[in-house]
Amino acid sequence: MRGCDCWGLARLVYLQELGIRLPAYTETYSSAEETAEVAALLERRHHHPTWAPVEQSQPFDLILYRHGRLSTHVGIVINRHRMLHVQGDDQSKIEDRNSNRWAARFIGAYRHVEMPLKGGST
Repeated sequence: MRGCDCWGLARLVYLQELGIRLPAYTETYSSAEETAEVAALLERRHHHPTWAPVEQSQPFDLILYRHGRLSTHVGIVINRHRMLHVQGDDQSKIEDRNSNRWAARFIGAYRHVEMPLKGGST
């Protein structure tokens, strides 16, 4: 049985926890061309009216990371130091989003326009 990728995890969390339906780009994208296409879709989200870039992230914001030369990895903010994500064939996990591994690949944090505002920043 296969799990989900990072975007699939974000879709599940947003639907179950926030009641927000995120679009499905594709079920699987294994070729370089498909990966580049998904990266282009995610890149467009930088300027999409559904997603606002944020300086101070809060729980449930999405964090976009570079994977190689493409921006294709997302994590879900838990707090100032932690994110929930899944990568490759691994299980979903909570990791330090400020570690050297992730900080060097950070593109930006984004908030869905339908997300309820929480008090304070993380």
